[in-house]
Amino acid sequence: MIKKLLQRVFNSKSKKTAETVSAVTSTPNKKTKRKSDLNAKRILKKTHRIDRSLLSIGAIKTTEGLQKAGFEAYVVGGAVRDLLLKKRPKDFDIATDATPEEVNRVFRRSRIIGRRFRLVHVMYGDETVEVSTFRGSHLADSEQNDAKVADSGRILRDNVFGNQVEDALRRDFTANALYYDPSNEEILDFHDGVADIQAGVLRMIGDPVTRYREDPVRMLRAIRLSAKLGLKIEQATEAPIPKLADALGDVPPSRLFDEMLKLFLSGHALESVNALRHHGLHHGLLPMLDVVLEQPMGERFVKLALKNTDDRVLAEKPVSPSFLFATLLWHEVLVAWKKYKDLGENSIPALHLAMNEIIDTQAEKLAIHKRFSVTMKEIWGLQVRFEQRAGKRPYSLLEHPRYRAAYDFLLLRCESGELPIELGKWWTDFASAEGEKRQAMLLPDTEPKKRRRRSRKKTSTAASSTGI
Repeated sequence: MIKKLLQRVFNSKSKKTAETVSAVTSTPNKKTKRKSDLNAKRILKKTHRIDRSLLSIGAIKTTEGLQKAGFEAYVVGGAVRDLLLKKRPKDFDIATDATPEEVNRVFRRSRIIGRRFRLVHVMYGDETVEVSTFRGSHLADSEQNDAKVADSGRILRDNVFGNQVEDALRRDFTANALYYDPSNEEILDFHDGVADIQAGVLRMIGDPVTRYREDPVRMLRAIRLSAKLGLKIEQATEAPIPKLADALGDVPPSRLFDEMLKLFLSGHALESVNALRHHGLHHGLLPMLDVVLEQPMGERFVKLALKNTDDRVLAEKPVSPSFLFATLLWHEVLVAWKKYKDLGENSIPALHLAMNEIIDTQAEKLAIHKRFSVTMKEIWGLQVRFEQRAGKRPYSLLEHPRYRAAYDFLLLRCESGELPIELGKWWTDFASAEGEKRQAMLLPDTEPKKRRRRSRKKTSTAASSTGI
């Protein structure tokens, strides 16, 4: 009896506390959530034909866990879009009416992350499922509205919860505003996204100009999704892009880098670069791209590098972002290298000056992470050493940790016509040869040998030896 009494007292207190917290924080609109599907088309399994077995275990367990706890939960965004296109999604995002704190309480292995908008990461072994609360409009007029907008219209912070209808309206493209429920295998479609996917169209939700000003990165996303998925950008969605290209200058360089990385690693980098140039979006990101692509040798080098990247991505082989950006910026390095040599610098010091200049200049527009830029410099710096094919130098180069990446880079230079094909073939044969055969391949050492300095004895030592 005493135990039951205590439970009633503490449960009553916890309910009051929860009500107080709900009153002072921005939470999803629970009253309208059950009616949200009235605003959406309900698409049954026999129509959409999504193969449920393509969902990850983590995605299914997360939606089931939230639904058992009394919340709504759906697989959303790109995962649903890819499933409709019969592609296996790389990751799964979940949207729910539960707050981050409520999600965190449901799953033991979870953590709340994010500042711009709080999310929850739910872990299942190596898999991490991202869970977001339904988001509301940043324009909502309420005391709980934790949003901030720049004078340009760009959203700086939008930590605003809402209901499912508002969440669908906030999403960028109709193809991404789809909600799939694994429990009944139905899709809720608020903006005719399924019809657009079937028609091969990428369409912005709302006024494209306003949506691009809210987040200029959406222009890059439109290019990437169009190239990756083979969707044609709808005319009204495409028209404002060239006029608003300068808006990308307001986006933090680190965020631009992340989006560009997704674009180049989409498996359709070559198409994406051509689309960037067509829409005038490369200015301020890779401003020298036009100059490089107008030069026959530079164009061939960049296109070979992008095709190589696409082939590796589509074959599900690992791709190095360092190698990719090293190729995109190489011809800028070449120009700067020549400039410093013309000023009287020796070859190797001139190369290092050129590398630092290009990395520093690029950081002002597209912040390449330091862990990538360090490797880029190593790849560039080793190129000079491939021309040294005498003595012990070729042996030491083979032992360098970045030899393989630098060697692949060398082959691209040879294939593009920048260097003789013979040089790349020599290194290929040298690396595979052994013993005397490798020794016989070395070229005569024609470099002048450095004169060894004679050690001069100290005066005190000389004096002591004479007994003075």
